[in-house]
Amino acid sequence: MESSVTACDYSRNVTFFYNLVGKKISTEWATRDFLVIGLGLTVCVIVVLANLLVMVAIFKNHRFHFPIYYLLGNMAAADMFAGIAYGYLMLHTGPWTSTLSKKQWYIRGALIDISLTASVANLLAVAVERHQTIITMQLHSNMTKRRVVLLIVCIWAVSIVMGLVPSTLWNCECDLDDCSTVAPLYSRRFLIFWAVFNLLTFLIMAAMYTRIFVYVRYETWNESRHTTEMRHQQTVVNLMKTISMVLGAFVICWMPGLLTLLLDGLLGEASHANAYEKFCLVIAECNSLVNPIIYSLRDDEMRHTFKWILCCLCGSGAERPPAENDSPPPEETVGCVRKFEDQLDCMETTNEEARWTMPGL
Repeated sequence: MESSVTACDYSRNVTFFYNLVGKKISTEWATRDFLVIGLGLTVCVIVVLANLLVMVAIFKNHRFHFPIYYLLGNMAAADMFAGIAYGYLMLHTGPWTSTLSKKQWYIRGALIDISLTASVANLLAVAVERHQTIITMQLHSNMTKRRVVLLIVCIWAVSIVMGLVPSTLWNCECDLDDCSTVAPLYSRRFLIFWAVFNLLTFLIMAAMYTRIFVYVRYETWNESRHTTEMRHQQTVVNLMKTISMVLGAFVICWMPGLLTLLLDGLLGEASHANAYEKFCLVIAECNSLVNPIIYSLRDDEMRHTFKWILCCLCGSGAERPPAENDSPPPEETVGCVRKFEDQLDCMETTNEEARWTMPGL
């Protein structure tokens, strides 16, 4: 019996693994299938369009050609890819699952793993960049374009590796006792690793933003002795709102799925993860829709650029492109005095209306 459990037999098909873990493959379209696929495809379309708009805005507006916006553009690319990957999943799920070969099944899973890992990694990169920039009293990061490109390449390299690991190294084809109930060909140990990896990412993000909040609160308290108390309070309140949105969105969108994977990895069939895993994935995908709202739409200049792009697409009388406005170029923003009190004044008067709640923070 032991040999039958641990022997490697690569001739087994997808249906075999689903039956092994007791995960039912629908033979007919049920109401639940239509609901999940309809909701999923709707989210996918919105995610792709929203993040494409962010990428076009960053490309067209030269005032966004700074490291933080490059990272936000890469996050938008990852989230757009997540929308496409999730759309591919929706079109290869339900009764279609039984028709998939193992290669197609692994590709379906790899696309989801790559896109979601890239999205989370970009969230962490933005947190690190904001931490470095604010702690060193800068409005924009000193990171060179070469370093930004290198960081982006590393994000995608790690994401691709994480996506390929289950199909090449860490699956349960040679250890049937280790098969997951959520993803029947995946190793339960891999799901534990992936869930813990993302939970650690969240803890690092939380630590970064907490330190930023404590630092800004301390500095604005010192500054309030020379300026009005109202500005001090407003700065702290705005910062707290943004941090709450960033961490709250991560918790709401990611925690249900991560806990589901963790329970599945630890308990297997006893976790009953199949009852709600599809809805957890939809919620996680919604994070790719929430990201452009938190990190981009709250920026006045970004909203102005969106309006200009949409006016151009509609053929209506669009305003001049944002890059051609009469306001000072972005280089003048970088030249602000680095003292904290002068930085606050600079943040309030520059064309970008930068503040502690600028994109990424």
